[in-house]
Amino acid sequence: MNPSEIQLNQEGRLKHFLTTEGLSQEILTEILDTADSFIGTQARSVKTVPLLRGKTVVNLFFENSTRTRSTFELAAKRLSANILNLDIARSATSKGETLMDTLWNLESMYSDMFVVRHADSGAAHFIAQHITPNVAVINAGDGRHAHPTQAMLDMLTIRREKGSFKDLSVAIVGDILHSRVARSQIHALKTLGAREVRVVGPNTLLPHDIESLGVRAFNNLKQGLKGVDVIIMLRLQKERMQNALLPSESEYYKLFGLTTDKLAYAHPEAIVMHPGPINRGVEIESAVADGPQSVILKQVSNGIPMRMAVMAMAMSGQTQELAQEEG
Repeated sequence: MNPSEIQLNQEGRLKHFLTTEGLSQEILTEILDTADSFIGTQARSVKTVPLLRGKTVVNLFFENSTRTRSTFELAAKRLSANILNLDIARSATSKGETLMDTLWNLESMYSDMFVVRHADSGAAHFIAQHITPNVAVINAGDGRHAHPTQAMLDMLTIRREKGSFKDLSVAIVGDILHSRVARSQIHALKTLGAREVRVVGPNTLLPHDIESLGVRAFNNLKQGLKGVDVIIMLRLQKERMQNALLPSESEYYKLFGLTTDKLAYAHPEAIVMHPGPINRGVEIESAVADGPQSVILKQVSNGIPMRMAVMAMAMSGQTQELAQEEG
């Protein structure tokens, strides 16, 4: 199935958000515009808006992620939704109940939205295909496949810093092979019109067919950064060392860690991004992470309005479709 088919209702409006792949430039731009409109609400004394009042959002995190789960919970609360955080480690699923049994029970409680994080690629799609049609599903990260809200908050940060995607050259640096964020970023950047997308990393951490996505691959960081406008550093997982994909952290930092000297190869006004949490001295030097070109904390701030935008649009699309079916 085309990834966009399951995500859109009959009117072409968002009703699930599972991946950036296959969505049009118009939909992605609408998501960015909606998130932009929520940024102003974050600095008010009263930060809530009533768009999801009376709705129930369930955080289904089968994989730990304190930061992402917290931002989804805060976004739901600022939309005035009721929020349920399901502790999967203590849930019936861990006691032998199947995933579908758990979902059907949650459906029976008249839940309106599932926010799903899972270690298996395709888990969010599977759930969206098998639950009742009027429950919106938001992918909060599945396996190596996609992390669309992280990618879109990165796009929001880039647009606010650079104005548009036209003529931008973007380098994504690090473990591309295992990164769900990188895939979602590549699809979004290409759709939004970035002039060039590069991926930079050791051969062991670059998919052999990565250039089929329309990107240029580099094994040399200095060459990969030459003249770029945006640098997105990826988090390096410790287990990559144990799996012999890399010789050591110090060797990785020497070749692919972003230092002040290597940053000088990029455009003088290039911005530096990182989805966090940062491994200082492994992926990036503290002087760069905390330096004037870093927008890492702005990415954190943009996470809540972006998740508010996606949740509000998906719920609106579900409501529209339900109204059409009823009448």
